[in-house]
Amino acid sequence: MTGSRPKPCRIMIREIVIVRHPVSVCVPVNHQVTLSVRAESTGILKYQWFTSDEELLGGTEADLTIKAKDTKLYVCRVNDHRGNYEFSEWAKVKVLDIDKSGLPVQWQGEPHIAVNPKPQTVRQGTKLTLRCTAFGIPTPHYQWYRNGQPLPDKTGDTLQIDHATAEHGGSYLCSISNVLEERWTEAVDVDIVQPDQLPPAALTATDKVALLIGNLNYTNHPNLMAPVMDVHELANLLQQLGFRVVSLLDLTKEEMVAAIEKFTQLLDRGVYGLCYYAGHGYEHAGRNYLVAVDAPQPYRPENCVCVQRVMLSMQRRHTALSVILLDTCRKWYNQDCIPSGIMPLGPTGNTVYGYATCEDAEAFEVQDGGKSTGIFTKYLNDHILQTDKVTHVLERVSEDLSKDPLVRGKQVVEIKHTLKEARSLADPVQTAGHTRELHLRDACWKRANELPRKKRLTFDCGVEVEVSFSALFSNVLVAFATVKTTGPQTQDCTVTLSSKPPMEDIFSGPGRSDEMDSLLFKKSDNPDCTLRLCGLQKLKESLHIKVDLHYTHKDSKLRKTESKHVDIGEPLAASWKLYRRNHQSTTAKKQEGACAQSMGNISSSKPPLHHTQAGPCRPFTRKAVCAAKVAATRSNEPEENDENELHCFARRH
Repeated sequence: MTGSRPKPCRIMIREIVIVRHPVSVCVPVNHQVTLSVRAESTGILKYQWFTSDEELLGGTEADLTIKAKDTKLYVCRVNDHRGNYEFSEWAKVKVLDIDKSGLPVQWQGEPHIAVNPKPQTVRQGTKLTLRCTAFGIPTPHYQWYRNGQPLPDKTGDTLQIDHATAEHGGSYLCSISNVLEERWTEAVDVDIVQPDQLPPAALTATDKVALLIGNLNYTNHPNLMAPVMDVHELANLLQQLGFRVVSLLDLTKEEMVAAIEKFTQLLDRGVYGLCYYAGHGYEHAGRNYLVAVDAPQPYRPENCVCVQRVMLSMQRRHTALSVILLDTCRKWYNQDCIPSGIMPLGPTGNTVYGYATCEDAEAFEVQDGGKSTGIFTKYLNDHILQTDKVTHVLERVSEDLSKDPLVRGKQVVEIKHTLKEARSLADPVQTAGHTRELHLRDACWKRANELPRKKRLTFDCGVEVEVSFSALFSNVLVAFATVKTTGPQTQDCTVTLSSKPPMEDIFSGPGRSDEMDSLLFKKSDNPDCTLRLCGLQKLKESLHIKVDLHYTHKDSKLRKTESKHVDIGEPLAASWKLYRRNHQSTTAKKQEGACAQSMGNISSSKPPLHHTQAGPCRPFTRKAVCAAKVAATRSNEPEENDENELHCFARRH
């Protein structure tokens, strides 16, 4: 009897098999990351993701997408309907809050080196540390090399040797790779030296920021000429030294205070801060004051900005170097204002005051080769790019100014400082460890210097006009209009520009326009029309440029006009909204009490205009008001003091 063939036995897969585990990644902060797990089983699978701290609500899919905020470990539990479960391997999402400016927009996870190792000079017997950091999905693998040979035990982002010897010197680099690609860091040299051979550590800044203010068009006082060129040229030189520069002209008291507050917000630990002022000013009771363009006649401390308070604000930001340069007079004319009680502050190092002139003296401006310049700033610009200690640079300025026959015996530079280190304005910027602050400063600074984009306008008649922009200062914008193509029925095309709201051209006075044009047209393409837009800090709404095209119609011979408008928003310093004082800061200043203790509320009283013009014996004076000397004894110490109270009284008659 033939038996029946047995049926084949079906093998049931009861366990869960994870065939792909999530991989660890290294990404910049706020980057979107997807972790994935893949598993096989006979039934329907369910997923639950966890961090090392908690179960993730909503993390119930095979793919988990997160916005990486902090470094964390992630794991996924896979279970079936029978109660079986398996855990994936742990995946680490490493989050780095460092500069990611070079990261490609469509980054696919290939290794991207964010921090390269730095050259080292290390004392023999001490620790050698080299670091490099890279983003990658998956997390990159590191392999260090010395003199082209791999170091088998050096496979992390940090190479560390606790006791460096001569054999550890050489050229180092690191290979960084994942499944997508391999990248190499820059090669750096490591020198191992004897203790007595070790050079002093190079001084660096975490950033360099400068605020330049020039006041020239005064409501109640003689106008000046030189601050325009002085601020413009100094700004260019400071940019060459790596400073982020904000340059502003013709500020009221409130605008000066707001600009200084913004400036101090750009400062932080280790930053080099420089504040420069050119305009009317004076000194009284050991305090220097900057005269705003709207200061009444006569002005008092409460109508002006106190220089020592600016320095104090800078020091509170823990700057590595604080420099104030004043091209202004230091004479005091109001003898009826009672001197103040002065409370000394604790000593703070690395501060520098550079005064254009000594106490109770005037500073001068001249016509030099067809342009106006302050004599102090003229020589300052000659030396400021030097890499020497900042006080040595100012000493050379003093030496040159003392030889100038125009001011010999009238103007002498004064330098006061508490430098503890040989810091130079040319010191390099090293941002490691300060990248978050650097990013915030960069965003704030860019807002005050970002130009509107170039516009191409096509009129109904077929004419194309290009409108472009250039910044002379952070609150002075120049609009250019150029006819690019003409229409088939147009001839004799001209363009005019205007703005809404109207912005006054402060350079339109006699002699000033030519001087500014000499700056403006050095790099221009000979536009058909230009429009200077000054005082942008006063803008409270979007700025519109009206472009009027005038042409003659070839057939009718009639003169016609077409118009278009360009909305350029709130450009340059307008974006800082200086008219909006920080409420908290204003409140704090009000609580200080005495009238001159605050750089805030300006007096609304405006006595009748009473100019005292310079006499023939002072044809170059920056400040034309003169008075008898105030008897006082001064030491050559920096004026880092604070006023307990300053009582101001009306002039006695």
